[in-house]
Amino acid sequence: MEITLQTYLIVCPLLFLAGLVDAIGGGGGLISLPTYLIAGLPPHYALATNKLSSSCGTTLATARFVKNGLVNIKLAIPTIIAALIGSSIGANFSLLLDEEVILKIMLVVLPVSAFLVLNKRLFKDIPKSQTVLSKKVVAIITACSLVIGFYDGFYGPGTGTFLIIAFTVFAKLSIRTANAQAKVINLTSNLTSLAVFILNGQVLFSIGLAAAAFNMLGAYIGSGLVMKNGSKIVKPSILFVLFLLALKVLGVY
Repeated sequence: MEITLQTYLIVCPLLFLAGLVDAIGGGGGLISLPTYLIAGLPPHYALATNKLSSSCGTTLATARFVKNGLVNIKLAIPTIIAALIGSSIGANFSLLLDEEVILKIMLVVLPVSAFLVLNKRLFKDIPKSQTVLSKKVVAIITACSLVIGFYDGFYGPGTGTFLIIAFTVFAKLSIRTANAQAKVINLTSNLTSLAVFILNGQVLFSIGLAAAAFNMLGAYIGSGLVMKNGSKIVKPSILFVLFLLALKVLGVY
């Protein structure tokens, strides 16, 4: 596939925005994946190349959380294993589907994911939560990591936010703690599915690496912001890009 200057001009600025949004509270995939489709990439290439750029941004955001001591390593170990298994299965499953099927799934799942991401009532913050690593808590978080890891490998948008919702609702973590743990799991599922896509020749490295640089810059800035302030950026950004995608599907441009 030919990558033109127009492709870079569409993808790079929006991937910066995706990195910013994703580091704040998840949902960056609701911007980055539609962006590749808007730029003209076929569905499988869009999914695969999106994993390259999002993996880089998630790596940087995760590193900042780890550096600041927000990630519980004991809790991360079983969830990383679960996410690795789930995302590997999900990525391989997506490659079995025809591109037309993938596109139809995207057009259905994207607005549903956006609704869940933008629904603030789903976030149950517990500011002074003291996490007890009981067997029940570990089992709940591990199960969520397996299921959502599969979703991330197969598709992806909203993964970070779905993890945060699951951890705050079912495991009673604070949003800040859940966000940090979610980044580790999201990074694992991103890298695992990326490896699967690379082995199957679906990643466009030229545009993916350029987009990754902008995504990392956005992630670096976003990971330094608190979620309550970032929420003002998340909603209009996601809605704007989904609007552009709708115009693309309708053949307006």
